[in-house]
Amino acid sequence: MQDFSEGQFDAVVIGAGHAGVEAALALSRTGLKTAMLTLNLDSIAFMPCNPSIGGTAKGQIVREIDALGGEMGVCADRALLQIRMLNRGKGSAVQSLRGQEDKNLYHRLMKSTLENTENLKILQGEAVEILTENGRVTGVKTAFGGVLSCRAVVVATGVYLNASVIAGEWRRDTGPNGFSPANFLTKNLIDLGFSVRRFKTGTPARIDKRTIDFSELEIQNGETDIYPFSIMTDALPEKQTPCYLTYTNEKTHEIIRQNLHRSPLYAGVIHGTGPRYCPSIEDKVVRFSDKDRHQLFLEPEGADTNEIYVQGMSSSLPHDVQKAMYRTVKGLEHCEIMRYAYAIEYDCIDSLDLYPSLEFKKIEGLFTAGQINGTSGYEEAAAQGLVAGINASLKLRGKDPLYIGRDEGYIGVLIDDLVTKGTNEPYRMMTSRAEYRIVLRQDNPDFRLAEKGRAAGLLKDDRYARYLDRKKQYLKGKEELKTLKKPSETEELLAEFGFSKPNCALSVSDLIKRGIPLKKIISTLGGFSGISPAIVETLETDAKYEGYLDKALQEIEKAKKLEERAIPKDFDYLSIKGLRLEARQKLDRIKPENLGQAGRISGVSPADIAVLMVALGK
Repeated sequence: MQDFSEGQFDAVVIGAGHAGVEAALALSRTGLKTAMLTLNLDSIAFMPCNPSIGGTAKGQIVREIDALGGEMGVCADRALLQIRMLNRGKGSAVQSLRGQEDKNLYHRLMKSTLENTENLKILQGEAVEILTENGRVTGVKTAFGGVLSCRAVVVATGVYLNASVIAGEWRRDTGPNGFSPANFLTKNLIDLGFSVRRFKTGTPARIDKRTIDFSELEIQNGETDIYPFSIMTDALPEKQTPCYLTYTNEKTHEIIRQNLHRSPLYAGVIHGTGPRYCPSIEDKVVRFSDKDRHQLFLEPEGADTNEIYVQGMSSSLPHDVQKAMYRTVKGLEHCEIMRYAYAIEYDCIDSLDLYPSLEFKKIEGLFTAGQINGTSGYEEAAAQGLVAGINASLKLRGKDPLYIGRDEGYIGVLIDDLVTKGTNEPYRMMTSRAEYRIVLRQDNPDFRLAEKGRAAGLLKDDRYARYLDRKKQYLKGKEELKTLKKPSETEELLAEFGFSKPNCALSVSDLIKRGIPLKKIISTLGGFSGISPAIVETLETDAKYEGYLDKALQEIEKAKKLEERAIPKDFDYLSIKGLRLEARQKLDRIKPENLGQAGRISGVSPADIAVLMVALGK
């Protein structure tokens, strides 16, 4: 096939899923001429699995993306069917937004945003080779022979590399939802020096809502008294679409047990490693045999379709078995399946091959983001795409890379886990992975990350102005927490809540620590004028958990001393005889940026760090 030029670009993004769109927008919005390659324009920002954005820990990520100047939160708010705050009964550190999305509308909105972004060209085509010269990226070649010359590439291929869909005895080489797979790029990645492995994920069936008996199900309505994903959204929709809750039962489990021999998961047909924290229904029945039921959520896929997503019932069983087991569920006895469940296997890389900037260690200018790095989830993918796009842009502009610390964001935890610890299964973000989660709440991401987004050139004036206004309100409220004191009104308030008369004048902060809600305090004492409900909530949380926050900040300062001790990239770990062999090998493999990262590598002990500190001193 005759090669031809598709043009000269600063950067090329391969893939247009949630990672690819954030990377492309970050590059183009920071003034770089960018091309985005996608196998199919109809798959841009497509949701092949659950029709939702956010969730536990994931809601935090979406708000952090927004704080840096990304697009996911803006689009998610515009395509909302319903939004709820998860874990309301638990502490603020683990509360997370989850939005039910109109998946077709989300795709159209994001596609329109991309099409109308300056400096960005969208091209339907398959990337088959990343071109390099002297260890640097020079371009991308398509299956049609087109060459896109460039100085940086972000690979965000999702689950499409050598993708194979499986359901029972049926197997076909295809991407999710019938989209074409990418069958040529894996070999090129191996030739470039990447370590490649095989992962697996899956999705449940979609059923026709007209065949569901909703009267038998528990309704779950949305909420309107919470803040949105994006700082740019002024109001949430008043009218929201409900979701429904039901459960599997012993009949469901018996059908599954009787057909395990036909399950590709247990018959050895599936070789890829699946997600531990999102198992298939057959895996749940086997692993949790003591449970007599499993929770299922029925979620609408959009306002323009009758398709209902059955969350919690992912499967790769044959279609006849699926039909039987779905019909054992309360409310689904007469359901008609519109799309059957399936598992999908795909190629991905070893994320230990990456720097914290998400640049490949062996090829300059080559970045990877999303599920190709071994993660699962739209939010994790978008976060990586944003960071990879920003860092590719900063590199091309001759600036230092953007690093987000574990103490600065869930995005920092995500990336540090990937490049320091690696993952042997599809990685999913959870609040338990973040040691400073009391600091990394979803109500304060702009206070943590907006200045980083501004410095990178991505957080534009309109968003930055909103952040500055929120910060101004916060500082005003912070002062009033300490200074607003009205003894007589305070005595009445304390008596109402069963407290005795205080010995001295109490501040608002003192009252919050006694368990009195800030809204009640304001209604009694006044004050806090011009401060939004969202900021009031942040102020209350900060006051309530002040002791824990102070302790966390002390731990962060202590950890920073190790983070600030940089290690040269060419440091010879193998020559340090005082290090144990395992530590030498792992340090040489990962090449940590600093002592803090070195200490988080599995197999590197505190004693090894002490030896390393001495060696660095020499």
